[in-house]
Amino acid sequence: HTGEKPFACGHCDRRFAHKNNLLHHERVHTGERSFTCARCPKAFWHKKTLMLHQRIHTGERPYACARCPKAF
Repeated sequence: HTGEKPFACGHCDRRFAHKNNLLHHERVHTGERSFTCARCPKAFWHKKTLMLHQRIHTGERPYACARCPKAF
């Protein structure tokens, strides 16, 4: 609650209160994308984005229109 941000990015002026936040931020500079698709060469910064991408390969369309037969 002190507002102290002891973890400094070595690439820019950003500072963080928690080391994990710094490690996550550093991926912006390194280009590291930890979540890789098993079916194609694409990679993502966030697991949720990978999960959404995987629908391209599975054809999953979890949302259905209440007024017509279309799904997306």
